Amino acid sequence: MDHSRLLNAVKFNNVKHESNVVKLSTVALERGTIVSTALRLLDEVGLEKLTLRRLAAELGVQAPALYWHFRSKQELLDEMADAIAVQEAPSLRPLAEGESWEEWLAEWFRGRRRVFRSHRDTVRLTAGTHPGAETLRTAETILESLVRAGFTPRDAMWGIGTLGNFLGGFVLEEQADQERGLVGQDKFEEALEALAPYPHLRAVMADTGAPQSDAAFEHGLALILAGMRTRIEATRGMHKNDGDL
Repeated sequence: MDHSRLLNAVKFNNVKHESNVVKLSTVALERGTIVSTALRLLDEVGLEKLTLRRLAAELGVQAPALYWHFRSKQELLDEMADAIAVQEAPSLRPLAEGESWEEWLAEWFRGRRRVFRSHRDTVRLTAGTHPGAETLRTAETILESLVRAGFTPRDAMWGIGTLGNFLGGFVLEEQADQERGLVGQDKFEEALEALAPYPHLRAVMADTGAPQSDAAFEHGLALILAGMRTRIEATRGMHKNDGDL
């Protein structure tokens, strides 16, 4: 056997992939490089087509090489979700003394929506992932700030969850509309025409605009914050009554 030829074959690691010869890189991989490449591929092909084989080809390695860094595809998806949380982190700071908790929380969720919309399939990605360190730090900051503002820990946690569910559902519909090519005034006009047999629904849709508009998001956000406000006012009232006893 020609050992030098065998050594060269291993070194350059030439393999066939989808009828093309792919020359695989010998450059050492880092977790951060894998995650950033995976996020770029997510934007290009979507979550369903983001396979380890495709990611490996993009990185210039064989798929088994990824398992040196991630035990499973799910672990990679968890890391990708946490990387998205890192992009949100600069917009989050603890609630300042005397600051309106409502505006503080609303502004953060607006920023979270922007980040979610900046990547494809973000809601589907994050929905089934195990929270990473950055996600947990974010939750801790929000929870501590709301409790300091006067919420009970339970009301704070459930309030955050309700806002998160609203945001996720809203962005999911936004991204679905984009995938189906249903975005734009002309598409909205077509939808209104299709509602001709339903005059009341058509009238209110004509008044409110597209269901996934910025105005619709702000309205839903305000409704949830108003509900949270009633909870914190009730808690403050209970404390006041306790103090009067």
